[in-house]
Amino acid sequence: MKKIIILTTFFMSIMKPVAAQKSNTDKSVEYANTITATDLAKHLKILASDSLQGRETGEQGQKMAADYIAEQFFNDHLKPVMKHDGEDSYFQHFDLVRKSWGEVYIETGTKRREFLKDFYLLGALSIPQEKNVEVVFGGYGIESEKYSDYKNINVTNKAVLILSGEPKSKKGKSLVTDSDKPSEWASDWRKKVTLARQKGAAYVLVIQPDEMKVGTFIANYRGYLTNPRLILKYKDTPTQGDGTIFVSKEMAVEILGVSEKALAKWQRKIARKKTPKSFAIANVALKFENKEQIVQSENVLGLVEGTDKKDEIVIVTAHYDHVGIINGEIHNGADDDGSGTVAVLEIAQAFAEAKRNGDGPRRSMLFMTVAGEEKGLLGSEYYTDHAALPLQNTVCDLNIDMIGRIDEAHTGNPDYVYLIGSDKLSSKLHAISEEMNQKYSKLALDYKYNDPSDPNRFYYRSDHYNFARYKVPVIFYFNGTHEDYHRPTDDIEKINFAKIEKIARLVFHTAWEVANREERIKVDSNKK
Repeated sequence: MKKIIILTTFFMSIMKPVAAQKSNTDKSVEYANTITATDLAKHLKILASDSLQGRETGEQGQKMAADYIAEQFFNDHLKPVMKHDGEDSYFQHFDLVRKSWGEVYIETGTKRREFLKDFYLLGALSIPQEKNVEVVFGGYGIESEKYSDYKNINVTNKAVLILSGEPKSKKGKSLVTDSDKPSEWASDWRKKVTLARQKGAAYVLVIQPDEMKVGTFIANYRGYLTNPRLILKYKDTPTQGDGTIFVSKEMAVEILGVSEKALAKWQRKIARKKTPKSFAIANVALKFENKEQIVQSENVLGLVEGTDKKDEIVIVTAHYDHVGIINGEIHNGADDDGSGTVAVLEIAQAFAEAKRNGDGPRRSMLFMTVAGEEKGLLGSEYYTDHAALPLQNTVCDLNIDMIGRIDEAHTGNPDYVYLIGSDKLSSKLHAISEEMNQKYSKLALDYKYNDPSDPNRFYYRSDHYNFARYKVPVIFYFNGTHEDYHRPTDDIEKINFAKIEKIARLVFHTAWEVANREERIKVDSNKK
């Protein structure tokens, strides 16, 4: 009899969490349905309004958005996890260094070339006093098995000037692949810059490709090229930076001391002889002066505390900053990333309601909207370097960025979402994502941008990546870019709220399953 009682107690004990989990799972639809297009629109009407002035990181509009998000977390009874001046707070504050341009020029011989006329810079660079630098012509800046521009040159502590694209034969074949198929060097200038840095180059100058002349590029992107740069204060160093200088062909031939015809002749000679043409040339004088100011920004964090597995954390993120006012025009960022931000708010209220009703998650749910994404994923970088809750206890990050529009590839088929990174670190997370979609959402899951060879490299361009750096499994939910991306026309009138609702519910179901399952998902992969 005693054995029977023990066995009965044992079976009751092991069945109890299973039954609870099944009940929890069945109720997920009830709570997912509280995520509605109407409520999403209500939030976005405020966050993407002109009154928030484009939510530029560190500016008043961004702080107004942060206050609104914190107010929603408070109203939904999410728990603050930060302390500020001894008080509980939803804000994780961090300091940034704002750098704007002072005097910037490049002198070639007797001529001083003008910034944003003859050349522009992508990235950061600090040369406060004029500096004379030896320049080496590095051909196409390529090194591969069949072709190398670095064979007979030394670029250590020098500036290297390289051509865009790759060498081709008279028949148009790539000399790198020895076929009609272009190599990855053909379009990936970052790869060339990385190689030049590895070779010891202090500065990299890229000759602007013919497809878009320097003047055209500057005219199209002047606002971004002149906007102040932001750097996390704790990572700011007096180093020169690693920005890339793009120069016009006219400026390049002046540095080289030849005509444009001679440069074209060199390129034909490379193609004919299948050998590079790299050599040292004259010095140039550089000055890239920076002006600095300290500004403060904040991530906004709210917690729905778990039950028996509350020390493990599932995170849902989106960035709530945008690019502010450029050339006098407010960029409201309704899709980028107002859409993701309002999705986080609605998913948070759904989990909070479940907890109030006694159906709360077993693992804790941290809802976080971050700032500084548009400036280089700064808010999420700060969080992962200064995590409010231990990263070793963080199960995954589900990141939402731009889910309110339909891209050209899916015209007429709005029920899709791009998933990026779901299989990079955890096969189980990927499987759960697929299962939840099949069971509840039935969206077309598009993995186009998950391909490591995709030139857009979106995996590295939103806040989930800072979690992935620390081996925290991630999923990035994305709908692709559109003609209003980073333009003042990214407004609420163009948002498809039914679409946000569907994707937000998919994120909810995935988070619900990860938070309530018995076993924590494991890191079992390390894909690029």
